[in-house]
Amino acid sequence: MTVTPSRSPRADGDAAGGTAAPPARPVARPGETAGKPPLEPRESRESREPQESRESRESRESRASGGFLARAALVTAVLSVAGSLLGLVRDQALARLFGAGRDTDAFLVAWTVPEFAATLLIEDGLAFALIPAFSLALARRAQGGGGDPVRALVAGTLPRLSLAFVAVGVLVAALAPQLVGVLAPGLPDPGLAVGCTRLTATCVVSFGLAGYCSAALRAHRRFVAPAAIYVAYNTGIVTGMSVLGERWGVRSAAVGVAVGGFLMVAVQLPSLWQQLRRRGARPVGDVAEEPRPLGGAVVATVLLFALCRQSQVLVERFLASQLPSGAISHLNYAQKVAQMPMILSLMVCTVTFPVVARALAEGDTERARDRVQQDLALAACVVLLGTAGVVACAPQMIELFFQRGAFTAGDTAATAGVMRVYALGLLGQTLVGVLARSYFSTGRASWYPAGAMAVGILTTSGLGALCVAPWGVYGIAAANAAGITVTALVLLAGTAGGPAGARPRRGAHRVPRGVPLHVPGVVKELSRPVLAALVAAPAGAFAGGRFDGPAAGLAAGSLTVTAVFVLLGWALGAQGIASALRSVRSATRRLPHVRSR
Repeated sequence: MTVTPSRSPRADGDAAGGTAAPPARPVARPGETAGKPPLEPRESRESREPQESRESRESRESRASGGFLARAALVTAVLSVAGSLLGLVRDQALARLFGAGRDTDAFLVAWTVPEFAATLLIEDGLAFALIPAFSLALARRAQGGGGDPVRALVAGTLPRLSLAFVAVGVLVAALAPQLVGVLAPGLPDPGLAVGCTRLTATCVVSFGLAGYCSAALRAHRRFVAPAAIYVAYNTGIVTGMSVLGERWGVRSAAVGVAVGGFLMVAVQLPSLWQQLRRRGARPVGDVAEEPRPLGGAVVATVLLFALCRQSQVLVERFLASQLPSGAISHLNYAQKVAQMPMILSLMVCTVTFPVVARALAEGDTERARDRVQQDLALAACVVLLGTAGVVACAPQMIELFFQRGAFTAGDTAATAGVMRVYALGLLGQTLVGVLARSYFSTGRASWYPAGAMAVGILTTSGLGALCVAPWGVYGIAAANAAGITVTALVLLAGTAGGPAGARPRRGAHRVPRGVPLHVPGVVKELSRPVLAALVAAPAGAFAGGRFDGPAAGLAAGSLTVTAVFVLLGWALGAQGIASALRSVRSATRRLPHVRSR
């Protein structure tokens, strides 16, 4: 299935349907196009157009691009929800087969490897470096000239990165005993964790290749295959536990992780190969471009940021390993369910990140800023609606999802309490995800996000050490929420870009760190859905508590939360709610453009 954008003169990226993209606006970065004839600046071309026709053209382009982004976000969200549901099935199978005890604690310590690999190589780190690089290559290709910048980028980066993935994977497997000792020094069965860690070390290779494919495809505005990777991944894990669970115990889950990782690569290779073949041909006589490696500083900054962000899990598991057995499992189950709203809220940013990167590659800072501020408003509304639902209905969710087999009512109560505390940090998690993309979409090295994340990690570590003794897992979850919120505030402060109503100069070569935003306006806009969530959560908890069964209570609580949040948010003028409704109308109106191939 392919999401096909409507044909329009706008060049936000290559068409998802495989048709040739129209010529892009010129790349405005100094020094980036040495040796190539400069194109006429966008302002010069526009100045010769009649004002009325230019405004009409820009309006048509905006509607066409908005419709495509809405459809792409819808398809991405559907596949991501499918992957999350399979992830829920995975967690349910893990809870049913192995409960919340020493075996699952050992596996979850080993699961730290794929969790880190996913953040570093798929979701954040590598994508932040590669998507701007591919966007710039696509903008150069649109200028014409000899060679193919996209294939030159692949030739200059993929072999080196592949060797690096293999080397790190072998190193992780070899140092598994030492790694387990550092991650969870109080673990009662370190041998089981070491065996599982050696199996999950294969994810360094598979996730690295999957992340590379995802970044390249998204820059080409191909979103279906990248969105399907977690469907493949969780299918591998569930199958591994179902087939090998009785014979190999919790090691079967680690085998499933290894298999699922390579399935993530397999589902994307056909689409990427098609893009490289279709776009790779060049006129006879053209001279091929030299391979272009990624800048070392860019890779270092994005990987350091992602490493710092994922270090929250290390802090949690280090502290929880000293608590009674099951603490790590309760934290894991709570986090997995609580983060579902955050995952959904970031779907639109997954689709628009290549658009922001391409706009900056073409020197259009104004379009990038408008897009980021729209993303912040929409993502905040989605995650705060989910946060209110999690706080209101946590016991019903956990009982309905997990309370069966080896997972007891006591496990449900502990996990639900932790999940409510975790939910307090979901807005911070979402803001960090959106704002980090605005920093790294420039394609230049930026140490500020890593510094902001380090401040958050220090907050999490300090508060966790103070709170774990009196409050146990609840103190760890509270420290996590506080740390990520501090990071979000520091990142937001760093985007300050001028007074209210100020418009950044088109074609400006330098912006302050990332995409410049009007911070007071952003804070004012965020306060509206926050207030709606504060009212919706207790209303949903009251409604859900009127029913005895978990399914009925969850349904009543969720409907109440949604109704109160949407109505109050609409009354307060929350832009994200209006934007979400427009996106749904735009996506469903043009569903014929979503076709199977």
